[in-house]
Amino acid sequence: MQIEKNPYSLLIHKMVVTKEGKRIGFVKDITFETKSGELISLVIKDITPYTKNLNLEKVGLNELLIPYNAIIAIGDFVVVSEEDFI
Repeated sequence: MQIEKNPYSLLIHKMVVTKEGKRIGFVKDITFETKSGELISLVIKDITPYTKNLNLEKVGLNELLIPYNAIIAIGDFVVVSEEDFI
């Protein structure tokens, strides 16, 4: 089975939503471990008021981090599972 790869440029500026359809914000950047290349999290910008009730790490005034393991699907949107937020 071949793993489908998503280039960095295809993720940037995509809207991030929960599997229930709640909007979270837009992908600004990706953090990863430089030695292993393991993806760690997505940096989300333009966060919505819905994120106030979520247990997510904030960076800056209007940005937060979503753990990469919370991603369910990547298509027109990045779909994440709230249950996987650390």
